Amino acid sequence: MLPHMEEAGALTNGLLPKRSTRMNILGSQSPLHPSTLSTVIHRTQHWFHGRISREESHRIIKQQGLVDGLFLLRDSQSNPKAFVLTLCHHQKIKHFQILPCEDDGQIFFSLDDGNTKFSDLIQLVEFYQLNKGVLPCKLKHHCIRVAL
Repeated sequence: MLPHMEEAGALTNGLLPKRSTRMNILGSQSPLHPSTLSTVIHRTQHWFHGRISREESHRIIKQQGLVDGLFLLRDSQSNPKAFVLTLCHHQKIKHFQILPCEDDGQIFFSLDDGNTKFSDLIQLVEFYQLNKGVLPCKLKHHCIRVAL
C-alpha cells in the first residue's frame, strides 16, 4: 500500500486527526478557525454595508424604496461587537440589534437574546428570509451596496 493510501485508510478508521483547511487571503492554506471566519464572512455579502450610521441606513432604504422586507446589515455604532439589521415594514424603518453570544466557547449571533442562535450572519439572514421569527416581516430584498 502506498504511504498516502495508508494515511487515507487511517483517516477513515479515525486513527489520524482530520484537519480542515481553508485558503487565506494570501492564497496559502491555514487551519480553519470557524469563529474567526464567522466574524468576517458576512463582509463579502451585498446586504452588508459596514460602518454606516443609522441616518445613512435610513437614507439608503428610502432611496431604494420603502418596501416591506427591504433590509441591510451594518456595524453597530454603539457596540463594536454587535451589528444592526435595518428593516423596512409598513413604510417605517426599524433597527434590530444583533448581539454576539457565547455558548460552550463558541460565538453565535442572535436577534432574540440567544433563543435563536446562528454561527454567522449569513445563516441569520438566510433564516429570516424564510422565517419571520421575532421580526415584523421576512427579509425579502436587500439594499444594494454602492461602492464609491
